[in-house]
Amino acid sequence: MKNDIIIIGAGAAGLMCAIEAGKRGRSVLLLDHAEKAGQKIRISGGGRCNFTNIHMAPEHYLSGNPHFCKSALACFTPRDFTGLLEKYNIQYHEKEKGQLFCRKSSLDVLRMLQDEAGKAGVEIRLRCKVTGVRKEERFLVITNQGVMESESLVIATGGLSFPDLGATGIGYHIARHFGLRVTPLSPGLAPFECDRNDMKIFGALSGISLPVRVSCRGREFQGEMLFTHHGLSGPAILQVSSYWKPGDILKIDLLPASDALEIFRARHGSRIEMHNLLAELFPRRFARTWCDLHAGSKPICRYSDKELMEMAAQLHNWEILPQGTQGYRKAEVTLGGVDTEELSSKTMEARKAPGLYFVGEVLDVTGQLGGYNLHWAWASGYAAGQYA
Repeated sequence: MKNDIIIIGAGAAGLMCAIEAGKRGRSVLLLDHAEKAGQKIRISGGGRCNFTNIHMAPEHYLSGNPHFCKSALACFTPRDFTGLLEKYNIQYHEKEKGQLFCRKSSLDVLRMLQDEAGKAGVEIRLRCKVTGVRKEERFLVITNQGVMESESLVIATGGLSFPDLGATGIGYHIARHFGLRVTPLSPGLAPFECDRNDMKIFGALSGISLPVRVSCRGREFQGEMLFTHHGLSGPAILQVSSYWKPGDILKIDLLPASDALEIFRARHGSRIEMHNLLAELFPRRFARTWCDLHAGSKPICRYSDKELMEMAAQLHNWEILPQGTQGYRKAEVTLGGVDTEELSSKTMEARKAPGLYFVGEVLDVTGQLGGYNLHWAWASGYAAGQYA
């Protein structure tokens, strides 16, 4: 079977690329080993699809080349995607920090993309497992459904995160087969695991969520932090995890909107117990645990000013040394990927292998939490779809 383009991976980037290439009159075959297309789209945003962010900008992305994403992001904006949603009367809203979600279901977005693909003449083949790729006069894609040929080949296979959804490293293997570099890979936007001693404490606090400011390696994020049986999670923690390296200490401000020392001094003449005062600022279970860990509890009038200063400093600068992250099984994205120096930022085409394109998460471009990764899928897929 011969096609103009074969795209491996029917996720967000693959679908967008297929639609755009199909609009150009190219014959497009979109392959995926899963039983359903768009598995990550289905679960995005808790089933409501956090499809983009109105604050889209290159500084929200991590890459060995921070300039690589600029061209694609400029050519496909959040307004381009919301315009497509409006064409299909799909309602959406801003939840927080510029994050845009569907009002109903992520399936609305998936159905829209599949409908657009159908209108563009795209053929989608599911349960089609790719076992090998090589280049002769044309690209040959060897699958469990036979050998397929194409003039262009687009790799939209995603990363290693969510292995339960079928994620594999085939995209990286294909890149290496054609002589392209792949930067080191690691889990991104992932919860932290802590050592046994901390886990005993965190286990007792499991389920408690606090608004915090967390920093690491010069990056700072404000948002919710969630205690789990394994360690720490929540939006602020997931954000900083993409910048964390083994051995790094997290610095956590537990009262980012207040001055703990001012609060303590204002009540210094009171006989209120410290754990009861902290229970006015935090959930009671956390307040009690914090006092047990750091200073016990006594009437606040019995603390010296030095003790109050020390406790305030601890609340604003709590240091945690994570043991590691919970890995790809819980990570939302994969850090690293096909080296962007190997590709054209305008077309996503490999310099060493004309006709070979890479889009989406398989590239060394990783967004922060909040719709940036799905938008990179749309933007990079759109870019490649204009040229493949």
